[in-house]
Amino acid sequence: MKVGDLIKIKTSNAEYEGDLMPSLNKDIITLKLKNGYNIGIEKSRIKNIKILKKHKELKIRKEKVKFNKNLPTISIIHTGGTIASEVDYKTGGVVARFTSEELLSMFPELNEIANINSVFLSNMFSEDMRFKHYSLIANAVVKEIKKGVKGVIIGHGTDTMHYTSAALSFMLENLPIPVILVGAQRSSDRPSSDAAINLICAAEFIAKTDFTGVGICMHESINDDNCIILPACKTRKFHTSRRDAFKPVNSNIIARINYKTKSMEFLYKYEKNKGPVKLLDKMEEKVGIVKVHPNFMPEQFEFFRKNKYKGLIIEGTGLGQAPVGTLNPLSKINSKNLKAIKDLIKSGCVVVMTSQCIFGRVQMHVYSNAIDLVNSGVIPGEDMLSEVAFIKLSWLLGNFRNKANDLIRENLRGEINNRLMPYHFL
Repeated sequence: MKVGDLIKIKTSNAEYEGDLMPSLNKDIITLKLKNGYNIGIEKSRIKNIKILKKHKELKIRKEKVKFNKNLPTISIIHTGGTIASEVDYKTGGVVARFTSEELLSMFPELNEIANINSVFLSNMFSEDMRFKHYSLIANAVVKEIKKGVKGVIIGHGTDTMHYTSAALSFMLENLPIPVILVGAQRSSDRPSSDAAINLICAAEFIAKTDFTGVGICMHESINDDNCIILPACKTRKFHTSRRDAFKPVNSNIIARINYKTKSMEFLYKYEKNKGPVKLLDKMEEKVGIVKVHPNFMPEQFEFFRKNKYKGLIIEGTGLGQAPVGTLNPLSKINSKNLKAIKDLIKSGCVVVMTSQCIFGRVQMHVYSNAIDLVNSGVIPGEDMLSEVAFIKLSWLLGNFRNKANDLIRENLRGEINNRLMPYHFL
């Protein structure tokens, strides 16, 4: 047997079939099952092993696609992530290695929907992205807009896709075409991959609608029936591995696409931008997020002042609380937390409060701790997701430094609901 071979293992009470993977334990055989998950089987339990198929290196044909004047043109900008990945049988891990041309050959159904223009930017996992990568992607989108494309699909890793969707929403003002980020929870060469359906549904959405703006296209459920278009600044990843990991927060989905029938349903009306697009791609690097918790220490806040941060998102508890109260002797140190926040704001840092709660909004005029924070200069972040507030503040400090304190509370790209009742969106 060699790594990558399809084998069947029989134990005293079960049978397992899958691809042989590398194992760090000499007493264990590791298989990748058809459902995409790995299983370890103790060699002492094995009664029989049969090789079903020898492993062959995955070969992708690169074919030129003829231009069809009756179809719109869609650009696929490739940045990497699981959607452009396969299992590396040498390491047993998932490795990004496909170019955008290879993606097109893997998913020929795209050719029936639109003329596909491939753009290769990078082959990286999304957790490795920096602010400058957002600028690189935004500039690439503008370049495709100038070519007259109907829309843009961005292949992206799922772990930080909602950060990128927010960044592009702010950077690309008055965007006149759809820019849809597409990811996959399972690599493209796995039978259980969601890559093909997500890509195809995104292309169908772009080709058949007049939507403008940034969105995310992912599975609606664990089944392969529908994909949904999600709002760029009101979406987050809720699950590490499920296909339907992405859900809207304090918002609704934009549209639903049925993969089998290609039918489409819009869930709410949207405003269309006419362009021209304005690129605002500067980001302030010195912005952070801190999540408060019981027993929080003042030096955790002092770090940001000492290192001259320009912005900070405090992810508070409940309605926007932080440990700054001293109602009993044991919490006396909390007064230093409040002083550290005051000193940070005096140093010129813009401090914004969001909530660790997923739904709802901060309300900092209910409890004394939050009132003290507001009086110290902390800005309520309304119902913004912490990740979106982080991106927005970085963007504001990069492009509108003198207006950042005011603009952070204004709804610029659908990131803030002006009115939000407790029963909304649950």
